[in-house]
Amino acid sequence: MGYEVIRFEGPVDEELICTICSGVLEDPLQAPQCEHAFCSSCIQEWLTRQPTCPVDRSPITPNQLKQVPRILRNLLSRLSIACDNVSYGCTAVIKLDSLHSHLQECDHNPKKPMHCEKGCGLVVPKDELKDHNCTKELRVVVAQMQMKMSEMISQMEEQKLALNEQKREICLLKEYMRSMRVSNPRMREIQATIENEDVIRWVSVLHPARVTRWGGMISTPDAVLQAVIKRALIDSGCPTHIVNELMENAHERRWPIGLSTLETRQLNRRQYENYVTKRIPNKQAVVVMACENQHMPEDLIMDPGLVMIFAHGVE
Repeated sequence: MGYEVIRFEGPVDEELICTICSGVLEDPLQAPQCEHAFCSSCIQEWLTRQPTCPVDRSPITPNQLKQVPRILRNLLSRLSIACDNVSYGCTAVIKLDSLHSHLQECDHNPKKPMHCEKGCGLVVPKDELKDHNCTKELRVVVAQMQMKMSEMISQMEEQKLALNEQKREICLLKEYMRSMRVSNPRMREIQATIENEDVIRWVSVLHPARVTRWGGMISTPDAVLQAVIKRALIDSGCPTHIVNELMENAHERRWPIGLSTLETRQLNRRQYENYVTKRIPNKQAVVVMACENQHMPEDLIMDPGLVMIFAHGVE
């Protein structure tokens, strides 16, 4: 629907009048061939009943409607119109293109958003402030929040059940494949490929680490420290089939020849900077995986990798 003509100051050119509603054009669109202009809502509603131009009956479809020329939009924007809230006491007369912004700030707008100053701080339409009950409204807000929280908890429980079911199915599948590979060389090969991909995928999500103090390495960690690092490995998503082996490789007794004694570690210290190391999340420890360290000498790396624990010096 267009704007009422009586709201405008001075005469309004006939070219700016919608022939459907007889108001001044609002968000105008025009027909593709005859170029007659209409309010957007007026012509859209008209075309739901008959697909023709209201003026000359030439055929039109909604998709054929187009924007009016800039000169017509400029003529509309220069018109002076009375505020929508004139009946509430507003005497402002503004340019048509400023009407929307004026209405948002108009002090006479009965629906202007206002902050309640009684204590709740909620935003309330101006004409509802006098009947606004803070306690009642806050109860509604709390009830809505509780409902949303209940929905979120339900969704999380459903997701948890779905994840547990997926994990169970994956475990069953792995157990099945383990039983198959014992007697089937092809299955052994497939299983090995899957396990290698699991390792590569896990390593790729770990953050790169930089060891700044190799002298802080703990070569003989006690059982408690090993248990803490093992839990961190598991929490990081480390594939279960290598967790125990990696933790065995956290002690110098399992390290390769180039790391097995203090003397060899001192001799090879300059080569440590060539290691590709990944941080075990939130711990002063790194993994040095064989798949990422093929460039290192054989006496400084081992499958599937090493766990190095430090007292300090890991960034």
